Amino acid sequence: MRRLSAAFAMVWRSAAIVSPSFTIETPTTWCAGPRSRTHCRNRPASEVHGLRSRLGALSCFATHQSGRPVVHGSRIAEILNQDFDVIHYHNISLVGGPGVLTYGKALKIYTAHEHWLVCPTHILWKHNRQLCDGRECVKCSLSYGRPPQLWRSGSYLDSCAAHVDAFTTLSESCAARHRDFGFSYPMLVVQPFLPAAPAAAGGGELPTATRPYCLFAGRLEETKGLQDVIPLFDDNSPAELWIAGAGAYEPELRKLAQGRKTVRFLGYQRFANLRRLYRGARVVVMPSLCYEVFPMVVLEAFREGVPVIARARGPFPEILTSSQGGLLFETQQELRGALDLALHDNDVRERLSNNARNAFEQNWTEEAGLNRYFAFIEQLAQKRGKHTLAGVAQEAVTA
Repeated sequence: MRRLSAAFAMVWRSAAIVSPSFTIETPTTWCAGPRSRTHCRNRPASEVHGLRSRLGALSCFATHQSGRPVVHGSRIAEILNQDFDVIHYHNISLVGGPGVLTYGKALKIYTAHEHWLVCPTHILWKHNRQLCDGRECVKCSLSYGRPPQLWRSGSYLDSCAAHVDAFTTLSESCAARHRDFGFSYPMLVVQPFLPAAPAAAGGGELPTATRPYCLFAGRLEETKGLQDVIPLFDDNSPAELWIAGAGAYEPELRKLAQGRKTVRFLGYQRFANLRRLYRGARVVVMPSLCYEVFPMVVLEAFREGVPVIARARGPFPEILTSSQGGLLFETQQELRGALDLALHDNDVRERLSNNARNAFEQNWTEEAGLNRYFAFIEQLAQKRGKHTLAGVAQEAVTA
């Protein structure tokens, strides 16, 4: 049995990356007290190391400003210096910053789930109002009410990144953004997957659909672009817009939707309810204004055979072009046309639905994702001369 450290990983992902050949240990920082710990439970073949501090959020702030694990450095070093085969870094920004990349001697992989390596705000949304078209990081950070990270102005990030064997991300779009904004190391694409999960029963009561509905699922933030979708739904619309989620921009969206009986806000929904919402939707709408990386909402919709209509930005052109499981738009008029097509042309909707489900089964199931992941580890281990690890990873692919 080999040991894989998924350092600072999202817990659902850590729980998913399990094979008979590997166990997982995950260091996770808890700054917000016992409530946040409910998100970090031990799973079979995994172990979570909680990093607690009496300083609370100040420990994260110290890392934010220094780029180093100021408070938890010794404990993280103690964990990562164990005899791991692979250390896989995920979201490290407030736990260890770039400094934590120098810890440990295992094969190291870093996956960019956002644009933190090239953007202090993580999302390349300049001055909190537009797509970033050039670096003004100090001014931009201040516009978000955040203190600038002065360590970004020198070579510190590059020197820490030199300790990592491979940088990966989830889409070609995200890799291209990193290149465009000056990240100096190659970034490879290893696409995500959804852990196998049976359709959960229960979950609570949902509204009764009186007509077909289009679904949005996600955080209600300005960058998600719902303000461009809501005006297309009025009392004469052949479908409703159901919005599952919550966020800081919700009050503005509710004002925009006032008087529109075809727009329903469902609030935060649990997993069981979400699966039922996907299955009942005519289409899922993803109008993001910012550069997404690879939203799991796409895969959740595809698993249920539901097409996606998305803005032609970020990863959506590559996802929808390769899968043929949805429609792209750039203007609000194109969005209206895509909605009309998906709502009124049953043949088109059925074709998109079949394509979406088939693409999911071929590319994004747990089996496909784990095989892709361990094949990547095998290739990287061979390249680094770690032939024993490469053999174990190869066994995991075929297990």
